[in-house]
Amino acid sequence: MKIGFKLLILLVISLVVKGCKTADKDSEDLEQEPPNIIFMIGDGMGLTQVSTSFYYKDDPSNFERFKSIGISKTSCTSHKVTDSAAGATAFSTGEKTYKRAIGVSKDTVSLPTILEQLETEGYKTGLVSLTSITHATPASFYAHVKDRDMHEEIAAYLPESGVDFFAGGGLKFFNKRADGKDLYSVLQESYIMDTVGLNKDLSPENKYGFLLAQNEVPNKTQGRGDFLKEATESALDYLDQSAVPFFLMVEGSFIDWGGHAEDADMLVQEVLDFDKTIGAVLDFMETHPNTLLVVTADHETGGTALGKYYEEDPETGKKTEVPDSVAVYFVTDQHTATAVPVFAKGVGEELFSGVYENNEIYHKFRELLDH
Repeated sequence: MKIGFKLLILLVISLVVKGCKTADKDSEDLEQEPPNIIFMIGDGMGLTQVSTSFYYKDDPSNFERFKSIGISKTSCTSHKVTDSAAGATAFSTGEKTYKRAIGVSKDTVSLPTILEQLETEGYKTGLVSLTSITHATPASFYAHVKDRDMHEEIAAYLPESGVDFFAGGGLKFFNKRADGKDLYSVLQESYIMDTVGLNKDLSPENKYGFLLAQNEVPNKTQGRGDFLKEATESALDYLDQSAVPFFLMVEGSFIDWGGHAEDADMLVQEVLDFDKTIGAVLDFMETHPNTLLVVTADHETGGTALGKYYEEDPETGKKTEVPDSVAVYFVTDQHTATAVPVFAKGVGEELFSGVYENNEIYHKFRELLDH
């Protein structure tokens, strides 16, 4: 009986150990599956801009759904105060470069971007912007030119870029070019194109391009509606249909423009629209756990602050503070060197805590993917 009992104990221990090893193996296999990466850039979005979502929104801000938060330093190689081109190129290539550079080093040498690299690694890719798809931020993920204003040269990179889905403006840089070339027809050779509206019935067998404005699409104060959220959801629905991981960059472009215009209403509306789009992405992640979302900015615009809100008596001119309201104030109509927040959620989110240079975001992506 004693021997039988010992054998039974040994058998139980053996099964437990084997089960643990199997569980460990399953866990390792899960960890080794390449994650989806969603990278959202609020152009010109500093901490004050983010804070407007706490005060101008009735329900909780979607920024409050993040636990891993970092700080990014935005200066480029030529200027302490950077621009979107150098900022986005630092994100996309892992190298800081000079102001106005698109996908090139400080010596104007073409650099491979994270989007281009992931395409060679079996990823599907997408770009969503409110500006022209040839504008500084989206362009820095697929083009390589020495100056951000070279829109026609940037446009020539898109048909050969390998991007599977793109949505934004910039139609004129494809069909009304100074050189007379019809790049829109060239795009139609590889993409199902649309210039009218978003088509949500998309097949994973095809590539899609939406150029819905001659230049940029309208801003929120001009009545844009939910284009950013809907384009992002359309991209996610499409990219998710394939049995491969994806990389999607989404730009909230007009937060920056609100700062340049010193237009508080425009800035707030654009931040709230970006916040709504973040919420849609976070909801997507609840059913797609093998995903990383990173939300940050290329720089801050406007030197913005949230301060006291005053009402003025029209008869006496006397100003009275409204205790439960805040107002947006601007120091400048230009970019600033203020560090910007980084929000991360999902697989590898812990990598993005701390204080670091903006080009480190690329290297954190690579650390996650190469692990």
